[in-house]
Amino acid sequence: MTKARVLPRPYAFPWGSGQVVEEVSVNGEWHEPTIQLLESDDGTLSVRFCSYSHAGRFQRNPLVVSADDLAGLAGALGESPRLRELLSLVLPPSGP
Repeated sequence: MTKARVLPRPYAFPWGSGQVVEEVSVNGEWHEPTIQLLESDDGTLSVRFCSYSHAGRFQRNPLVVSADDLAGLAGALGESPRLRELLSLVLPPSGP
């Protein structure tokens, strides 16, 4: 089971900082694939695709997500409305 991390929480990059304001993740076989909504100090919104180890450590590696984990992340987006809205810009709802 995925352990919830405290939100909001700070982040910092060499080019700026802000808060992780929404996050969805799924407990995969090898890691915890995660999608985060980042709100910079100037109000700009960004989306970060990342992963955590099962021990809860941020992993600095390319994110590779299985089809099952991707389905789990999609389902978890129901609990993160702002993140879901931003992702809908590139993944419009499917339909007939």
